[in-house]
Amino acid sequence: MAVRKFKPTTPGQRHKVIGVFKDTITATTPEKSLTVGKRSTGGRNSSGHLSTRYRGGGHKRKLRLIDFKRTNDGVPATVKSIEYDPNRSARIALLYYKDGSKSYIIAPNGLEVGMELLSGPDAAPEVGNTLPLANIPVGTLIHCIELRPGQGASMARSAGTFAQLTSREGDYAIIKLPSGETRKVLLSCRATVGVVGNSDHALESSGKAGRSRWLGRRPHNRGVVMNPVDHPMGGGEGRQSGGHPRSRTGLYAKGLKTRSPKKHSSKYIIERRKK
Repeated sequence: MAVRKFKPTTPGQRHKVIGVFKDTITATTPEKSLTVGKRSTGGRNSSGHLSTRYRGGGHKRKLRLIDFKRTNDGVPATVKSIEYDPNRSARIALLYYKDGSKSYIIAPNGLEVGMELLSGPDAAPEVGNTLPLANIPVGTLIHCIELRPGQGASMARSAGTFAQLTSREGDYAIIKLPSGETRKVLLSCRATVGVVGNSDHALESSGKAGRSRWLGRRPHNRGVVMNPVDHPMGGGEGRQSGGHPRSRTGLYAKGLKTRSPKKHSSKYIIERRKK
């Protein structure tokens, strides 16, 4: 995977950096049976009231139904294509199973069309295979990790991310997550071997405000330019120095711990994420 830069023939192209599709994408249209329409909310709730600001517009999208559980155990699958997904930073892979079913998965680095994948306790710890943490060798780089058995992958799913299985302790595996946090996860939880693909996504630059509008992100105005009635940091003659940065609802914006100290899952966290 590489990135493409442009000659600055227009202001929007001066800082534009995007991924190269032709090297990685092998299909341009998604599998119809695995796509559904996605309604745009514009930041509004079921009553029609604006509950999340600065959202709206954007390009039409279709949801690709991703198989995060990988429960089709023991049935070999062949990678049919690597595709673009507008709903996530990673690429997705279309699998054709020997029993006739199809599914999409998050595509890891090194996955190629024609490769055979397997899921379940009998699968080998090779790139793209999904198996319980009890069957994965210590030190392996993994992604798409379950937090609870059968829940489906919830950790290390975005482009270029990975976690590492560092050790085992009783019924738990010790995993170092992409954030730097070290925590315990049950050995019966599943994970996929390898690193999520499209790692050059971090090098991309939109180059212009219009590309944010295509993603459904509207202009965001700062709190300090508002009036006091609209924001705790608003008002004043000229720019004000001092005062704590805070949100519109009054919560401190920098350094305030929002995680409940009584949270049940805190006992599974061995080391907090790095600041």
